[in-house]
Amino acid sequence: MSAVQNLNRQILLKLLIASVMMFGFGYALVPLYKALCEVTGINVVTSKNDYGVRAFSPNKVGNTQVDYSRVVTIEFDSNSRGPFTFKPVKNFLEVHPGEMTEIVYEVYNNLDRSVEAQAIPSYAPKSATEFFTKLECFCFQQQTLTAHETRKMPVVFMIDAGLPEDVKTITLSYTFFELGVGPPQAPKSKVSS
Repeated sequence: MSAVQNLNRQILLKLLIASVMMFGFGYALVPLYKALCEVTGINVVTSKNDYGVRAFSPNKVGNTQVDYSRVVTIEFDSNSRGPFTFKPVKNFLEVHPGEMTEIVYEVYNNLDRSVEAQAIPSYAPKSATEFFTKLECFCFQQQTLTAHETRKMPVVFMIDAGLPEDVKTITLSYTFFELGVGPPQAPKSKVSS
């Protein structure tokens, strides 16, 4: 046997051993990953039954992003510019930062015709604006109300846990107005010659 053939056999044997070891390592990764997740508490890869038991267990840990030690009062205000009756169904709610909350506003079109409208929000104090996150809001799009239609419109929001400690009350105010209608014209005065 020549030296080249001997060298080729050694390389082939090393490649076969490396292939078997890589396959074994890849095969062992799944149980190792599951064990690592169990130990660290990440718990992303578990069986469906284990997940169901943990998800609905009475010992289930709640949302850790909610700050239950704080309560912020959210006051709701409404203004309308046009033929509407517009108001929140509740004047205020007490919420915990990080908690998802829903409030409903109700609007009624007082006219005998359809109306295109839009709502614009504002916040007080102004410093709270960046900590007030709306996930769903009727203000995101224009509303078409038919003649004498009443509509309940939800706002789903969350107050960021980073809200400064000195902010205890936030006012969310909406102005609901008819689109396509300009500001009222001043009456023309008659000039005598």
